[in-house]
Amino acid sequence: MVFATTGPQDRATADTIARLRTGVLPTAIGPGPARAHVGGAAASLSDVGRRTSGRLPVFVAAVLAMSFLLLMLVFRSVLVPLKAVLLNLLSIGAAYGIMVAVFQWGWGGVLIGLEATVPIVSFIPMFLFAILFGLSMDYEVFLLSRVREEYLRTGDNGAAIVEGVSGTARVITSAALIMVAVFLSFAVAEDPSTKMFGLGLATAILVDATVVRMVLVPATMTLLGRANWWLPGWLDRVLPRGPVTGEEAAGAAGAVGSAGEAPRSRPAGR
Repeated sequence: MVFATTGPQDRATADTIARLRTGVLPTAIGPGPARAHVGGAAASLSDVGRRTSGRLPVFVAAVLAMSFLLLMLVFRSVLVPLKAVLLNLLSIGAAYGIMVAVFQWGWGGVLIGLEATVPIVSFIPMFLFAILFGLSMDYEVFLLSRVREEYLRTGDNGAAIVEGVSGTARVITSAALIMVAVFLSFAVAEDPSTKMFGLGLATAILVDATVVRMVLVPATMTLLGRANWWLPGWLDRVLPRGPVTGEEAAGAAGAVGSAGEAPRSRPAGR
């Protein structure tokens, strides 16, 4: 049995495994029909890490593209889904940074019962990306639906942002606090992988619900103004039309205001 003297995720460990597979074992076995395989935790982690690293860019690109297309279809805009995708990456990047600082650098690891630094399991960033992107998009759709409805009703971008944030802020922050508390309970578990999931999810949701959703989204939408809802005419004709958020309510309100408004009563004595 051979034991690597370096860490499971060190480059030297991967080089040792490759050298065993391509040089040492074939030479030791010779040209006969026998075959030798390299197993164990280090080899398994190295193989999973290599395959995950190779597929991660494709996975991330597919998730981003599908999210962009769906948001563009719902909100009939180019900049709104683009902004949503970029800002969601910010909260996910914050989660990755906290994980590296705590589990690989050892910053504050004692607070969650981590006795020593441990390598981040290769498949955890991929799972975290999928879960966190889905959760952050829930908050984004909930907020933008209210803003879109107000914009279609009034045509005032600034007023729509104020009404949208004021109408959804309490719900978003309350839901985020509950989820942060739940995921932080995972961070004090004994298994390091469970700690990674819990701390990463709690960090991303906290950043997304406070810094991103309540500060950066309203600020960027205010700076962009009416350009938030810009969509090229040819693209608007190509995209399929469905139950676009807020349009039915805005249309109904407009119909009532134009055809069903009750006449004002005349002052008494006139």
